[in-house]
Amino acid sequence: MSANFILYVLPSIIIALTIHEAAHALTSNLLGDPTAKQEGRISLNPIRHLDLYGSLLFLIAGFGWGKPVPVNPHYFTNPKRDQALTALAGPASNFLLAAILAIPLKFVAIELGTVPLLFLQTLFEINILLCAFNLIPIPPLDGSKILAIFIPKSKYYQYEEFLQANLSYIIILVFADLYLFSSWFGFSVVRTILDFMVTLLKTIIFLGT
Repeated sequence: MSANFILYVLPSIIIALTIHEAAHALTSNLLGDPTAKQEGRISLNPIRHLDLYGSLLFLIAGFGWGKPVPVNPHYFTNPKRDQALTALAGPASNFLLAAILAIPLKFVAIELGTVPLLFLQTLFEINILLCAFNLIPIPPLDGSKILAIFIPKSKYYQYEEFLQANLSYIIILVFADLYLFSSWFGFSVVRTILDFMVTLLKTIIFLGT
């Protein structure tokens, strides 16, 4: 494990994941679902949001996941809309943090010094990556729940049932696309979408600062 990973990447991942999951929990509570609040998930304490196996994968492979925020849609006034808003809150929080970080990176980067600059750059990149990745509309990513807002009401529950019934197959297909198809054919659909999203988000942020 490199010094750069320990000093810059790992702390950035922990910060980005903590804010992401806390935003889910806060939004769910504001929309009427107290489940996450009751489990102590409206917190900036990373321990409450880190998943054991997801954290180990971060250390071993450089990628992983946080502990999913529990959501009970029965508490929502409008389950379809409110689940989408709760899902959107995570990527939105990472985008907002990246936008804030872009201000010193754009205007006072030279004055920051090497270590603070590298940390802020890494934290910016991790937040952009986490935002972009979670906006991809494949389960269990937030994008699949955000996409549900555009599904006709008559088909909404069929869509939910389809995702739940086929989740494992979809995950296998995504990993195959990332690690097998990309090496076999030199092309990955997920990586292509992710690269496009990252570029788009960075363009929006830097045009706005």
